[in-house]
Amino acid sequence: MVVRRRTHDRTGTRADLLVVGLGNPGDDYAQTRHNAGFWVVDELARRHGGRLRRGKREHAESDVLRIGGKLVVVARPTTFYNEAGRAVSALIKRHGIDEFSRLVMVHDELDLEVGRMKLKFGGGLAGNNGLKSVRSHLRTDDFSRLRIGIGKPEQGTMAGRDYVLKRPSRADRPVLEEIVADAADALEDLAVSDIEAAMNRYNR
Repeated sequence: MVVRRRTHDRTGTRADLLVVGLGNPGDDYAQTRHNAGFWVVDELARRHGGRLRRGKREHAESDVLRIGGKLVVVARPTTFYNEAGRAVSALIKRHGIDEFSRLVMVHDELDLEVGRMKLKFGGGLAGNNGLKSVRSHLRTDDFSRLRIGIGKPEQGTMAGRDYVLKRPSRADRPVLEEIVADAADALEDLAVSDIEAAMNRYNR
């Protein structure tokens, strides 16, 4: 079922796609695994000459990119990871997103090995508190997600919550850089197609 919302209260540029990366603001977190969503947003903005600016009401840094003739908003919440729903709700209102399939949450994923990604629509939240916050604010989990694999810590070494807040190993860094580039490719594709077509191309 496609979930729609009323958009008469839009206050900014109507967008064809809204891409929100999950992460934590500030230099202390910038290079940690939990900020993989931010890395993808930064790469997409870099490719298309974007400059992320902080909005007055959206609790996010964002910009509008033109990709393949479509208007794509890319954003990084300025809230902490677990409160991202505040930013997403405000961005949806500002940019007139009326189909939640056109909202893509980009986030790190412990259950995917390093170097893998998966694009999906709806489904479970796998304990991700950032996605739970989005669901709470939107009152639905029928939105798209692009999961970036960061792997898991070796059993018995550390808790997952500690692992995600550490920097990737030297061996993992180039692999993550490659998957961030692939994720940006997938989002460029999604901007000009639909979620099913993009899933078929990139979920291999």
